[in-house]
Parts: sequence; structure tokens; C-alpha cells
Amino acid sequence: MNWINWSMNILLHLDKYLSVIIQNYGIGTYLLLFLIIFGETGLVVTPFLPGDSILFTAGAFAAIGSLDIKLLLLVVSIAAVLGDTVNYTIGKSIGHKIYEIENVKFIKKEHLLKARAFYEKYGAMTIIIARFIPVIRTFAPFVAGIGEMSYTKFITYNIVGAVSWAALVTLMGFYFGNLPAVKSNFALVILAIIVISIMPALFEFTKQKLKMMEKKA
Repeated sequence: MNWINWSMNILLHLDKYLSVIIQNYGIGTYLLLFLIIFGETGLVVTPFLPGDSILFTAGAFAAIGSLDIKLLLLVVSIAAVLGDTVNYTIGKSIGHKIYEIENVKFIKKEHLLKARAFYEKYGAMTIIIARFIPVIRTFAPFVAGIGEMSYTKFITYNIVGAVSWAALVTLMGFYFGNLPAVKSNFALVILAIIVISIMPALFEFTKQKLKMMEKKA
């Protein structure tokens, strides 16, 4: 099974897999969650890893006592902060060379270009907004490093965005993940989370478009 099929299988049956992992590995589950969130936010070659969905599911398991919610929030928040920091550092070190390479192995250049356009439009706020947008959040810190945003400025937005995202999605799972309607329509709920995740960007985009229309008028 290739990586794409594996990741899709995990996404579609995330609740089942996480349950088995908790039962078999106990506290080791926190390490797995750390690695997944770190990889999804810190490595431009793994944007396919589950982010929103695994946080929501982990929160639901915490609600029934399978995981400790305080430790869970701490672990995923640290993973998100460190992931973006590593991504930023890689971007600052070698990122500019990526644009010069026609075909970049393991990296979809279209994702990189979209993240750069997003960054150029929203500046430093991209680091916070992008946290709630799948794929873009993987490439945003990388692009910020290429754009030579100062680390002092970056780390501030990084921490705010990481903690806000991790806490919001995990606590949504904690408070709502075990409702019968949610459990029986898990796939739809995950889709709804993704849609909700991109709402801030859509709102900002609409606001900018309205401003442009007013100027033309």
C-alpha cells in the first residue's frame, strides 16, 4: 500500500485506528500524535498527514477518559510550534533554491506557490490564518523562512497560531466528538471541520475583494 492510500485509509477510519493504538500503546499514543502533528506542520513532504481530523478524534477519546486532555493539549501544541519552527528554519536555509528547480521531488510546487501567494497577501498573519487551512499550513512557515521574516516576529505568530488551532480543534472533539449524531456521521463531521477551518481565509478574501470593488467604484 503506497503512502497516499495509507493516509486516506487512516483519514477514513481514524476513530478505529486511534482506538486500537490507545489500547495497545497507552501513553505511547501521545508520541504518535506528536509525530503526526509535527510532521504535518513541519515537513513540506508530508502535507497529507491528518491534522484537524486527528486532533478532533483525540479530543473525543479524551472526553471518555482514554487520553488526558491537559497532556494532550500540551503535546499537540508543542508539536505544532516545533513543527512550524523546523519548517521555517529549513525554508530560511535552503528554501530559495526550490524555486529554481523545475521539478521538485516529493514536493508539489503548486502548493508552494499557493502558499507564497497567500503569504505575500496576508504577511505575518499568514502564520496564524494558515493554521486553519489544510496544506497551506504545511507550506506557510517554509515560505515565511524563504521570505526572511525575522525569527522573533515569526515565533510570536507561530505560538499564537499553534496553540489556538490545537486547542480549538481538540476541544471541539472533547465537547462534541461523542455525541451520537457526530459519531454516526464522523466522515461528514471531518468534512465540516475542514470547511470551518478555511472560513477565516474565505472571510479575509471576501473582505479584500469588497475593498477592491469599492475602490473601483
